[in-house]
Amino acid sequence: MTYDAEVLVVGCGNVLFKDDGFGPTTIKEIEEHLDERPLPDNVMTIDAGTSAPHYLFSLPNPMWKKLIILDIADFGGEPGEVRILSRDDVPEGKYQDPHSLSVADPLDLTDAEIVIIACQPEEVSSPYVVYGLSESVEKAMPKAIDMVYEQVEI
Repeated sequence: MTYDAEVLVVGCGNVLFKDDGFGPTTIKEIEEHLDERPLPDNVMTIDAGTSAPHYLFSLPNPMWKKLIILDIADFGGEPGEVRILSRDDVPEGKYQDPHSLSVADPLDLTDAEIVIIACQPEEVSSPYVVYGLSESVEKAMPKAIDMVYEQVEI
């Protein structure tokens, strides 16, 4: 798939590990309501799951003007709190597993503006599989979605 859009809204995370599924679940919610709340033609949504560093950020496109990333981050907030983080706010050593680079590292490969809409998780169940978001993180999704629409200037 080619990511030919000026603005990419990318949901990162693993739906198998409770709140780590925040990014993909939020993307799914946006996509399910595009008839009622459309995005501009220059915006593409992507459920990147756990593969963002490999298949998205390793293929930067000069067409990209802005990357809006939806993910969890432990920034010391209350569970379900949503904040906008800059590239420099990404905690060191986070977002990685033994087989990949940190998500923060590939962000240096693009000249696009980077906006990270991060949600403070309540529980990440890894290595145990637990489907579904905690109540606090699920309740945060509408705010995160509003923030996405603000970032794409709607």
